[in-house]
Amino acid sequence: MTDRPYRFELAVAAPEIEAYFNLRQLIFCQEQGLFPTSDVDEIDQYAYPIVAIDQTVATQPIVGVVRIYESEPGLWYGGRLGTHPDYRKGWQIGKGLIYKAVTTANTWGCDRFLATVQLQNVRFFQRLHWESLEEITICDRPHHLMQADLNFYPAGNELRPVLRQTREAS
Repeated sequence: MTDRPYRFELAVAAPEIEAYFNLRQLIFCQEQGLFPTSDVDEIDQYAYPIVAIDQTVATQPIVGVVRIYESEPGLWYGGRLGTHPDYRKGWQIGKGLIYKAVTTANTWGCDRFLATVQLQNVRFFQRLHWESLEEITICDRPHHLMQADLNFYPAGNELRPVLRQTREAS
């Protein structure tokens, strides 16, 4: 185990994937009310789920989520970034998830990495070397379409797993 309390990795085991979707439902449906009962959509059929794991707890250690997907060769998106309400002090989890998301996509041939970012998080992303491309509205809320500067997110050696269908869109 590392001395860092959090680990960031692709969710591949069934319990991790289930916890990933449960945390998304808590954040985007129950807490933020962006979706009535489920935020699962067709993108989840080909998106790679990434989780933040609290290494100091044994039960339900998934404390953050994000998904990445390739919409066309070289063009990647990140989305559904969220942190469990009990872990939002500071930005360590969000920063780690963003880094893992972009470096993973960069490893797999990313030429451009984009995300739609809720307005209240734009400055945070800018500090992490992202640029706002345009203001947009999603689910009746202001967002920015943002692009990561890939020079700050070096490619690693993460192997690209074969995706399994995880949940059906509602």
